[in-house]
Amino acid sequence: MTLANRMGRTANHVSRLAFGACAALAASAVLAAFPGAAHAQNAAAVAVAAAPIPRAEGAGPPLWVVKDADSTVYLFGTIHYLRPGTAWGSDKVDAAFAEADQFWVEVADQDDPTVAARVAQQHGVTPDRPLSSILSAENFAAFDKAAQGVGASGAAMDAYRPWLAAFVVAGTAPLQAGYRPDAGVDKTLMERARAEGKTIHGFETADIQLRLIAGMSEEAQIAYLNNYVRHGGQIVPKLDQTVAAWLKGDAAEVGRLNRLDTRDIHEDVHRAALIVRNADWTDQIETMMKGSGSAFVAVGAAHLADQDSLIDMLKARGFTVERL
Repeated sequence: MTLANRMGRTANHVSRLAFGACAALAASAVLAAFPGAAHAQNAAAVAVAAAPIPRAEGAGPPLWVVKDADSTVYLFGTIHYLRPGTAWGSDKVDAAFAEADQFWVEVADQDDPTVAARVAQQHGVTPDRPLSSILSAENFAAFDKAAQGVGASGAAMDAYRPWLAAFVVAGTAPLQAGYRPDAGVDKTLMERARAEGKTIHGFETADIQLRLIAGMSEEAQIAYLNNYVRHGGQIVPKLDQTVAAWLKGDAAEVGRLNRLDTRDIHEDVHRAALIVRNADWTDQIETMMKGSGSAFVAVGAAHLADQDSLIDMLKARGFTVERL
């Protein structure tokens, strides 16, 4: 059975990377093909997501609001995966969530691994342009060493496009450090929304998000892969720092840390991860504001904190965005 077929037939929900809530599906569809890959989440992790959210110290993660005469949109930046038991709840978030009659996330179909598997097969595997032909000998050797760390090898992953190889290389370290997607904010709030009968809306599909990533220039993809190969030891420490800054409400620090894995690598990465998507989401929020009612929006914290943020784009459209 080829690796491409194995990607389509097996999938574990594993990690959440900087690109967004469904980017890890592409990695998980591949990771499951290797004996040393991370295992699927167990029932205990799912139970954690549905449990009451421990209260954060102080004010907790930041929450913003956009209002007019008959419309309210709350904007909450999330961390896509957390250690179970992380205390991030707050009265302000609970009140806003309870008030909202609509609930929005980045990707509503993020629980469907077949979507990512399909895109990975279509846009993540190119046997006629193997990694060994586009990476320097030194970088391919480093990649091979990193791939062995997840139970694979450079040869086994040679046909992967650089963006998909990067997800595979980066996908296991947070799990090994105790982070779980089902303990992440997105999954937790989605469970709460289902329990309360709220409809879950997505700004985009997993297919759209992954095609943006796959559509980056090859130069950007190689830079992205090399970044995780060279700095794999920093994946968990940077995630720890991001969570700490987010819990304290330090949006500027969250943005700075995100740039280390986006704009500081290549402008195309920043564009695919944030600019294009934030502009589309701004259009959709503007449409919400033309209607009536209340919506709770939960998207990755970098979308509200980084350069070219959703908040900046809304302000540029003339909206007043207030931090609560």
